[in-house]
Amino acid sequence: MTVAQNSLKLQFGTLSGEVSAALFAADPVGINSGGNTDAYDLEAEAILPRLREAHSADNVQVLVYEEFCRRLGKVKAGDIGRYEEVSEIIWETWLRFASKSSGPIGQ
Repeated sequence: MTVAQNSLKLQFGTLSGEVSAALFAADPVGINSGGNTDAYDLEAEAILPRLREAHSADNVQVLVYEEFCRRLGKVKAGDIGRYEEVSEIIWETWLRFASKSSGPIGQ
């Protein structure tokens, strides 16, 4: 585990795994081959810190799409619409995490 991954684990606990699992289940870019459950870990790790910027599922959809475009390019990332459902799941997961957080989000 890298220093950055350790830092994310300290900040977000199990949220990284939950976001990665949501992306894996939705499989917006078609890389889920069944056994590669860590396929979306890097994307989840990039998305987590940006969730602090979000104020709605629509905001999450934009930032998730931006991360996939940045990592894969616009062609492979596809249309922003393919991220709608998973972004709603991530938003709900984020809200649960934030409500359990002992301090203000972002600290």
